Amino acid sequence: MLVILSVVLLLLIGGCVCVFWAARGDAPRWARGVAKATLLGGELARGASRNARSRQSGGDD
Repeated sequence: MLVILSVVLLLLIGGCVCVFWAARGDAPRWARGVAKATLLGGELARGASRNARSRQSGGDD
């Protein structure tokens, strides 16, 4: 379990580095792709979090 969590943590850190690198504008194409995937994953996680909160509160937003 520790190995899996370590790999996930390294992937997250690598994705954040690629986002920063791509934001500077001098990243290669593969780094821009990784950055785009990282940002998309963050948006999906944020949307899932919102959906979970709205279901938990009864959905009366």
